[in-house]
Amino acid sequence: MGSVFRVLVLLAVLNVCVNAYIPRFLRGRPKGGFLGSPALDSHDKLSLSDVPGAQWFNQKLDHFDTEDTRTWKQRFFQSCAIKSKILFLMIGGEGTANPIWNIKGTWIDYAKKHGAVCLQLEHRYYGQSHPLLDTSLENIKYLSSEQALYDLATFITAKKLEFGAEKVIIFGGSYPGSLAAWFRIKFPHLVDGAVSTSAPLLAQVNFKGYLEVVQNSLDTFKSGNESCNDAITAANTAIQILLPTHAGRNQLKSMFRLCNDIDIHEKKDIANLFSTLAGNFEGVVQYNKDNRAFEGAKGTNITIDTVCGIMTNRSLGDELHRYAQVNNLMLKTYSEKCTDFKYGNMIDSLRDVSWTSEAAEGGRQWTYQTCTEFGWYQSSDSEAQPFKHTFPIDFWTQQCQDIFNIKFNSSFISRAVAHTNEGYGARNYTQDRIVFVNGGIDPWHYLGITKSLPQAPAIFIPGTAHCANMYPASKDDPPALVQARVQIGQLIDQWLK
Repeated sequence: MGSVFRVLVLLAVLNVCVNAYIPRFLRGRPKGGFLGSPALDSHDKLSLSDVPGAQWFNQKLDHFDTEDTRTWKQRFFQSCAIKSKILFLMIGGEGTANPIWNIKGTWIDYAKKHGAVCLQLEHRYYGQSHPLLDTSLENIKYLSSEQALYDLATFITAKKLEFGAEKVIIFGGSYPGSLAAWFRIKFPHLVDGAVSTSAPLLAQVNFKGYLEVVQNSLDTFKSGNESCNDAITAANTAIQILLPTHAGRNQLKSMFRLCNDIDIHEKKDIANLFSTLAGNFEGVVQYNKDNRAFEGAKGTNITIDTVCGIMTNRSLGDELHRYAQVNNLMLKTYSEKCTDFKYGNMIDSLRDVSWTSEAAEGGRQWTYQTCTEFGWYQSSDSEAQPFKHTFPIDFWTQQCQDIFNIKFNSSFISRAVAHTNEGYGARNYTQDRIVFVNGGIDPWHYLGITKSLPQAPAIFIPGTAHCANMYPASKDDPPALVQARVQIGQLIDQWLK
C-alpha cells in the first residue's frame, strides 16, 4: 500500500505540473519582462565573450524600517569604461536583467561617446536578485517601486563614491522608464538627467485605453476594403454564438487546439479564453518591428502585417477560421502543443512561491505589483476595441484575491492605485532634465507623457512600438525613430556639460 500511495502522490504532482500554466502574454507583459534583448547576431563584432559577468551589491531589505538591519545581495552588471567620472545606469525592471544590454543598445552608443561607465542594476525580486527565501505573501511585501527607488539611490550613492563620479545619467524602458521619472522626483540631487522610455506614469485600475490603441494600431494595416479589426470582431462574435452548444464548443476546441473541453458554466475559463486569444494580437502590436530580436528569438518576425494579413485573407475561410489560423501560428512559433485557457491552472501557477517555479520568472511578482500599486488591467470594457466585452475589469481584479489574499479586492486595488498617483504625481510632472519617449503604436503611451512640458521635452515617434528607441539601430528604422535617437543624444550632451 505504501508504494501505491507514493505512486499516486507522484502522479498527482505530475498532473499539477502538466496543468499549471502562465499565458505567454499576461497583463501586457510577455514572459521575461517588458524589455526584450537587443539584437546580437553572427554579423556582430561583439560576441557573448564580451558580456560582463554578474557582480553583487549589499542592499538593505527594508529602506523604511530603521530597526530592520537585514541585507541581501542585489545583482548588477558593469561594462564600457573601466573608470570614469560619468556613470550611465540602466534600471532593471520586471524581469531578469540581461547583460547583453551592457554591450549593445542605444545607451551604449551614448556611453561610448562620453566615455562613461555602464551599470545595469537588477530589480529586487526579479532575475537572481532574491531578497528572501521565496515569494510568499509575508516575504513579497518588500517588493514595491518605492523600495526599488531606494535601492537605486543606495547603489548610485555608493558607485559615485567608488568612482569619484561627477555626473550620472539614468535610463529606463517601460516600468523602469517610470522608475527613471520617479527617481528624478525623489532624488534629483543624485542624477543629472533621465531618459524615460515607454513609461506609464498614470496608475489606473481599468486600463481601457490599451485595447483602444491596439485597435488604432491594427487599423494601420491596409488591404483593399478589408478591415483587420472588423474581422477580429466577427470572429469573436462567432465564438460567442458557438459557445452555448455542445457541438459548437467541440468545434472551438478543435479549431483553436484547446488543451481542455470548454465548460460553459466556468465563466472565468471563458473570459480567460477570450483574453488569451486577444493576447495573440496585443503582443504583436506592442512589439511591432522593434528590433529586439536576437539570434534564435521567437515571435519577432510576426508583425501587424502578419496577423492582419491572415485576418483579411478570405481564401483562408471565414473570420473564425482566420482567427484560429493566427492562434495556430502562435502555437507553432512558441512550440506549444495546445492552447491552455483554464483559469484555475493559471491561478495555481501564480500561487507558487518557489524561486524555481514558472511564476518566478516574474509573472507572480509583476501580478503582485499590479495588485498593490498600479492596476493597469487591460480589460475589454471600452466600446472602441475589436474583442467584444469578453474579459471585463472584474475578471482581472478578482485574480488578485484568487492568487494572493481575499483582502486584495477591487476596493483595495483602487486605494493602492490612488496612493501611487498621489505619491508620484501621475502625469502632473514638475521635474526637469528628463525626456519622455513614446511610440505611437505602443499601447502604453496612453498612460505616459507624449507632449512636451515647459521643463521637460517629450518625443513621440509615430509608427513605432514599445521601447523601440532603446534597441540597436537598423537600416529599416523609420526616419522619425532615427531622429529621436539623435535628439536624445543631444539632450544627454546638454545634461553632461
